[in-house]
Amino acid sequence: MKNNTKLILALDVTDKESALRIAQDVHEYVDAIKVGYPLVLATGLGIVKDLAKYAPIIADFKVADIPNTDRLICEQVFKAGADAVIVHGFTGQDSLDACVDAAQASGKDIYVVTEMSHPGGVEFFRPVAESIAKMALDSGASGVVAPATRPERVSEIRGIIGSELSIISPGVGAQGGSAADVINAGADWVIVGRSIYQADSPKDAAAEIVAQMRD
Repeated sequence: MKNNTKLILALDVTDKESALRIAQDVHEYVDAIKVGYPLVLATGLGIVKDLAKYAPIIADFKVADIPNTDRLICEQVFKAGADAVIVHGFTGQDSLDACVDAAQASGKDIYVVTEMSHPGGVEFFRPVAESIAKMALDSGASGVVAPATRPERVSEIRGIIGSELSIISPGVGAQGGSAADVINAGADWVIVGRSIYQADSPKDAAAEIVAQMRD
């Protein structure tokens, strides 16, 4: 990643001009920008290349299909300029392997969701999160996604994957997670969205979060 700030911006706006303005404003404080369906559906996949001028791009498409479809999706996203894709692991080893193979062929990264950050994320993910983390490790993925809203879960996932994989952790800010707490729990990066892009000064908001993690 880019600046070694431990901060990833979740850019869930739906307007191209706003997205580019915010990216330019905060680029020195973020290691990557995460884009998802809201922005890509509103502006087109070309936004990935536009934003890549400012920071590496993580495509949060939570890919979850049969292996061939997963492979085709990942190949197109990497071709569009993304540096990483977030995928689900519950579709099984063969589907995850297809994503990892596509990433490795392009020299890119795959991050696997172990447990989501919203309250409903515990309903079905909790019983299988550890198995998904182990599968991510075995598959050769670059890292996993674990919830900043539950730092104890980040610690437990870290215990499974050791130091071999990275943890990126959403849920800081609007969802109530603490950047400092989740970094202390074992995350490598925190993912922050609304607290930055809805702020009067996204640059100042990003700078403040980075400072909190360094204190």
